[in-house]
Amino acid sequence: MADLFDSELASRDAASTAPRPLADRLRPKTLQEVIGQDQVLGPEGPLGVMLSSGSLSSLVFWGPPGVGKTTIARLLADQTDLAFVQISAIFTGVPDLKKVFEAAKIRRQNGQGTLLFVDEIHRFNKAQQDGFLPFMEDGTILLVGATTENPSFELNAALLSRSQVLVLNRLDLAELERLTQRAEKELDRQMPLTGAAREALLEMADGDGRALLNLIEQVAAWKTDKKLDTDALTTRLMRRAAKYDKGGEEHYNLISALHKSVRGSDPDAALYWYARMLTGGEDPRFLARRLVRMAVEDIGLADPQAQTVCLHAWETYERLGSPEGELALAQSVIYLALAPKSNGGYVAYKAAMAAAKKTGSEPPPKHILNAPTSLMKDQGYGDGYAYDHDAEDGFSGQNYFPDTMKRGVYYMPPERGFERELKKRVDYFAKLRVKRQNG
Repeated sequence: MADLFDSELASRDAASTAPRPLADRLRPKTLQEVIGQDQVLGPEGPLGVMLSSGSLSSLVFWGPPGVGKTTIARLLADQTDLAFVQISAIFTGVPDLKKVFEAAKIRRQNGQGTLLFVDEIHRFNKAQQDGFLPFMEDGTILLVGATTENPSFELNAALLSRSQVLVLNRLDLAELERLTQRAEKELDRQMPLTGAAREALLEMADGDGRALLNLIEQVAAWKTDKKLDTDALTTRLMRRAAKYDKGGEEHYNLISALHKSVRGSDPDAALYWYARMLTGGEDPRFLARRLVRMAVEDIGLADPQAQTVCLHAWETYERLGSPEGELALAQSVIYLALAPKSNGGYVAYKAAMAAAKKTGSEPPPKHILNAPTSLMKDQGYGDGYAYDHDAEDGFSGQNYFPDTMKRGVYYMPPERGFERELKKRVDYFAKLRVKRQNG
């Protein structure tokens, strides 16, 4: 027994003297030491107000990796004298949750509350998420969830209604530089990098503080007697992959950015978001489909050639493959961004759909119905139909709407691009229609 006790002591001593990762050594000890997230932690931020008023509610931290979700949760527990319990939805099942809740009940009976931090909370299914509710309501736990996914899509409405969602932002370059200076002070050495290489290192972290500290730890271990430039840095370090989830919110965020850049006639921004999606691993065929949609929805008849350009680019991609095929799609991005914009056709289509639903089963006027049988002729089918080719100007001006329905006006082309010509035609036929009806 004594040997076993001595062995445990030796293990503890070894663990306490074992080297610790830089990210662990620099973990903030107080909320004031947290870099970034002033919009949440500042005196007027939601957490700052909660702490000053002594009323902390259940929370969901939503943000990218490496921005301090776990650290802030741990410090909140320290500042409010709550027991900190951390679990991950990836590794925790229902039996584990039951044990956590039972321990929290016992802790509460002894006069101490529990801050339960659930990492990747969106990984729990609906039933598991519902399991938190009674323990949140009776005060057994104060839940702090962390997710990189949009809570609106991934978390139950019942859970969200009992929590406040706080958005944590990726760290900007100034905040990453502060973190770098803190790391250099801890390491007691400067990064052996030129100014440009230092900035490139910050950009490699892509807003992730933990990733930056891991990169700094690698650079600090290099044995070099001169400062390394950007080329030397990028040769030695692999650039971190950009955050992109083809099935998640980033996918929809970036395609929205691309679509709105095209709609806003900004070819440079449109190309940037197109490139971001490609480098993130997006399927070019998805982008090809969306480009055709943009041509239909935002350009339409202002430039009828836009659809053709997109379809040809898509066909070129299918024939050439990568990387030349992506270039064809990029050229269609530029064309769409610079094309005249119009949603006239789109608006007209929606208006016609609304009218069709409202009028139900109104029949066409009889004069435009075919009468292949004598019975149908007797019923007045086709009676009074004016053949437009026989009319003056090739236009009869007859009514083609149901007899009981007021004539609708849906298509109102703007004076942009080719639709200038279409507007002239619409106005021309409108005048002729009035003339025929009056004469």
